[in-house]
Amino acid sequence: MAQRLDESAKGVYIIAATPFTDSGEVDLDSAERMTDFYLECGVTGMTILGVMGEAPKLSPQESSDFAAGVMKRVNGRVPVIVGVSAAGNRNLGNFTKKVMDMGAAGVMVAPIAGLKNEEQIEGYYDAVVREIGDTPIVLQDYPQLTNVHMSVSLINRLFARYDSMKVLKHEDVPGLRKLTKVRKADTDGSRKRRISILVGNSALHLPQEMRRGADGANTGFAYPEMLVEVVDLFLKGKPEEAEDLYDVYLPIVRHEQQPGLGLAVRKEVLRRRGVIKSAHLRAPGHAMDADEHKELDSLMQRLERKLAAIGRSTNPTKLAG
Repeated sequence: MAQRLDESAKGVYIIAATPFTDSGEVDLDSAERMTDFYLECGVTGMTILGVMGEAPKLSPQESSDFAAGVMKRVNGRVPVIVGVSAAGNRNLGNFTKKVMDMGAAGVMVAPIAGLKNEEQIEGYYDAVVREIGDTPIVLQDYPQLTNVHMSVSLINRLFARYDSMKVLKHEDVPGLRKLTKVRKADTDGSRKRRISILVGNSALHLPQEMRRGADGANTGFAYPEMLVEVVDLFLKGKPEEAEDLYDVYLPIVRHEQQPGLGLAVRKEVLRRRGVIKSAHLRAPGHAMDADEHKELDSLMQRLERKLAAIGRSTNPTKLAG
């Protein structure tokens, strides 16, 4: 039986891109190479078909084929979480069953847009849990996208009510105080169990979130090896060393965070590193122009120089071909 997600989750659960060909078809060959790359970087797990995986742009069959291909390639080496958020609970339930049968460790579910108050949010997750039973859930708190705001007390009630909720994917901003309050509930009696907190937002606030008690990252970045080492250093009690390494990559972390452009940058870096064949985004999606390519040239060259100065390298052509 495949490893199931639980509250002990920590480390880096990388948010995987979905590679396309230049003509816009799902590129399963690149998906295999990308999976190998993430595993070689030392990720703890993978999350596929998330927002940055362009899941809403895939057909149900494409989503199923992509999930099957990735999980076959992973072959149980790390847990795989699948984003299953959908407008209809029946579709969510059917896809959840399909991916769990494939070997997924759990599913990620964000609240649907339009939920206006806590009663509606609680009602939504009650219906989701009835639909998918004891399937392990990552609760995604991403109000910048969903426009649904969940208070600390609501999050604690949901985790207290549903044993199947195992992980909070925290990506509210500003969110450091919120993270601290959710973590405090592990021990103050308001929830009665410790939960895993993994953070998103393309790692823009990762060091501060780790200092506030996060267990790791559930996000994407074109240099996942940085995420892995930074989180590992924090978990080993070496926060200053972790921040020093993070600072070297910060200009590209920040560059990737640009709304509308970030995923195009991430895919282009992955292409240049030989991980995927094409940086294509399905429409609507940004296509980088000549000036943006020059900016990225400069940022990547600066990163190489900084890494060389501390005896490191990105090995950009390691997986090419």
